Amino acid sequence: MLDSWKVSLDELYDQMVEWRRDFHMNPELSFQEQRTPTKIADYLRSLGIEVKTGVGGNGVVGIIRGAKPGKTIALRADFDALPIQDEKDVAYKSKVPGVMHACGHDGHTSTLMGVAKVLQENREFLHGNVVLLHQHAEELAPGGAIAMVEDGCLEGVDAVFGTHLMSNVPYGVYAYRKGAMMAAGDAFVIKVQGKGGHGASPHETIDAIAIGTQVVNQLQHIVSRQINPLKPAVVSVGAFHAGGALNVIADSAEIKGTVRTFDPEVRDHIENEIKHIVDNVCSAFHASAEVSYTRGYPAVVNHDRETDIFVNVMKPSVGEEKLINIDPIMGSEDFGYFIQNKPGMFFFTSAGNEEIGACYPHHHPKFDFDERAMLTAGKALLSITHHYLCEQESNEEKLLAEQA
Repeated sequence: MLDSWKVSLDELYDQMVEWRRDFHMNPELSFQEQRTPTKIADYLRSLGIEVKTGVGGNGVVGIIRGAKPGKTIALRADFDALPIQDEKDVAYKSKVPGVMHACGHDGHTSTLMGVAKVLQENREFLHGNVVLLHQHAEELAPGGAIAMVEDGCLEGVDAVFGTHLMSNVPYGVYAYRKGAMMAAGDAFVIKVQGKGGHGASPHETIDAIAIGTQVVNQLQHIVSRQINPLKPAVVSVGAFHAGGALNVIADSAEIKGTVRTFDPEVRDHIENEIKHIVDNVCSAFHASAEVSYTRGYPAVVNHDRETDIFVNVMKPSVGEEKLINIDPIMGSEDFGYFIQNKPGMFFFTSAGNEEIGACYPHHHPKFDFDERAMLTAGKALLSITHHYLCEQESNEEKLLAEQA
């Protein structure tokens, strides 16, 4: 049966490419999605799938009800774009100035739409239900996942799975990790208030640039000297804005950065230490400061059992050599909210191909991916669903028959 599902997905490839390119040409920013969720909902309804819209904001949830009772599996795809100008020279280049799909979410969405059609057409064989989580606003904190969870999208769900296309890995493999896979991502903004004045009279000022520089230097010591080297962490300053004239000492400075962690205690410590450093450095130089620290997405921590299921399900069909056990990644993903609430796992589907220019990193103006990866991603999701809703129940039925 699973083989026939995969053949059905292959037959949808041209349609999936058409969907993907349409989404790519009409991208929508996080929390501003209107056209995209409407197209998703309309398509799912055309298949006869039960649909809920406006879930947690702009989210769409489809429910495929199997013919027989059993477990409920959730499959997730995100559909928002980024504020980046599309610089690719392709026919499906973004038509929206300054906005593009530079992370593959258009491919995630098209993949799940194809999977939905295959599963809906085979619902008579399903022992249980499939919840299709089409999520908005993955790219911008607080993200769409937490709002969808709070709106009940995981009610009755037994396990949740998701995948992400990766342009930095050549097409044809899957990458996974048991346990902590992607980091929690936080943001901080530091505002230093000093006393401005003429560049020729520094003794009459409180130099916000000099003080801000000391703050940045001290922040670098948090990870290198306070965090256990066996517990990964990152503190990076990405912006420092102050002053405007060569002969004026700035009275204020603004510093922005990100924190990435896996361990909750490390996360707490870094937040507290940033505030401690800012307060004391600024006090020492007679300046004042404000620190705004925003908790972002939690770490993506894959559950052991669900990761083992993924590996065991995929190994017979693709071979062990195409399943890559990767190191943790310091990037963040709000899929972490889903598996904080339900068992599940997140994996990567490789989509790189230098021959067609699909070799640029995510969030790059020329980002693209090998569209065949939508099929490999979709087949993995079909395999997982088949395991939960067909194989397990069939084995249980055989056991009951033998006992009778």
